[in-house]
Amino acid sequence: MSLRLRLLLTMVVVVLLALIAADVATHRALHSFLVNRVDASLEAAHVPLEQAVENGKSFSRDSLAVLAPGTHVALRHPDGTTDGPIVVGHPGEDEGEPLLPASVGGLTMPRGGIGGEPRRFLTVSARDSDQDGDEHFRLRIAQLRGGDILFLAQSLDRVDETTTRLLQIELFVTGSALIIASALMWAAIRRGLRPLRDVERTAQLITAGDLEHRVPGADRPTEVGHVAVALNSMLGRIEDAFHERDATEQELRMTQLRLRRFVADASHELRSPVAAVSAYAELFERGAKDRPEDLAKVIRGIRSESARMGRLVDELLLLARLDEDAPAAKVALDLGELVDDAVHAATAVAPEWPITASGGVDTAVIGDAVRLRQVIDNLLLNVRTHTPAGTRTDVSVTHEGGSVVLRVVDHGPGIDAQHRAAVFERFFRADTSRSRASGGTGLGLAIVAAIVHNHGGQIDLSDTAGGGATFTIALPMARVEADRALVH
Repeated sequence: MSLRLRLLLTMVVVVLLALIAADVATHRALHSFLVNRVDASLEAAHVPLEQAVENGKSFSRDSLAVLAPGTHVALRHPDGTTDGPIVVGHPGEDEGEPLLPASVGGLTMPRGGIGGEPRRFLTVSARDSDQDGDEHFRLRIAQLRGGDILFLAQSLDRVDETTTRLLQIELFVTGSALIIASALMWAAIRRGLRPLRDVERTAQLITAGDLEHRVPGADRPTEVGHVAVALNSMLGRIEDAFHERDATEQELRMTQLRLRRFVADASHELRSPVAAVSAYAELFERGAKDRPEDLAKVIRGIRSESARMGRLVDELLLLARLDEDAPAAKVALDLGELVDDAVHAATAVAPEWPITASGGVDTAVIGDAVRLRQVIDNLLLNVRTHTPAGTRTDVSVTHEGGSVVLRVVDHGPGIDAQHRAAVFERFFRADTSRSRASGGTGLGLAIVAAIVHNHGGQIDLSDTAGGGATFTIALPMARVEADRALVH
């Protein structure tokens, strides 16, 4: 059974019970009111009749018609004899059928009158030959001072007719009200449960894969609105969790891909010097040790290839430490001074690549001087490796906002757009043949990016106006990082 139907049946039962209770209360109240009116009429008729009996007057239909119109009268004497019953109509009416004898004759009065009470009201029944049924009477019994018992009775036909008519009206009104209330409650339930249908549709859409769908009505200040807010919050978290899962899976796939490529590139880079050392060793065993010139060549070759392998291993170890966020000895230093030292060294090593340097004020940062110097050296080495001799390079250090910005701008051939997004990846080289003449190991810019990120900075690559490549590095200023260093 659906929730709508259960709610409707529950409300119909409640309304029906309420209507029945109201009908019963109304019926009883009206019946009690009408019977009390009859009792008041019998009470009023009793006074003149009691006076007449006590004064010794005899009962006659005419006199009773004046004293107690519309009343059945009977008088029982102490010796057990009974006067009447007399059916008293209104003056001028025909005599009625004496319906009271059976009732009066069937009344067995206890000794001592009516139980010590001055009067008693009873509801009795008598056979009606015309209607072939029982007629109800309201009977007043009172014991007089002389020991006589006076019976007064009035028919309850009008009371029964009125209450029967009321019952019919109540049945009709109750049925009509129940039908109308059921229709209104059904409409109200459908309208009230409409947000739940929206929740159901939303759940179906989400089950189908639409994680961006939300339950409407969250702005309503109702219980359903609160439910919608809670569900939307839950759906938002679920969507974020799915996005995080997808991003994590994508990152894992990319990590696995980079790991496989890293292993392949590292193996390739190490294979060449290992093969060269092995060749020199074989040359040494074949007699080069006995020839001074060949021996010197073998020793130089082994030393060169060993140094190459050492540099490669050192770079790999550095990247591993940077990946683990290994703490470095960071102190306050002036990045402008590091740039000046690096430019002087690069000019001395390779004067064929002219370099101009410019600096500004407030260029202090918190960092590792050795690593930051390595960043500058690698960028200048990248210029010499990938640009022809005579290419001018501009190096500048400026203070911009809360950062110290280092720019290395060369005016060479630049970097192809298809390679620009991968230049900071490890072992990346535009020359897929990986010839020594066209570049190094492909770890220089990867080390630069890792060091910058380790110092809380950012690195960006863009084109130089007129041709060339521009590397931009932004590092936090010293006073910002100094506060953090004091905290830690």
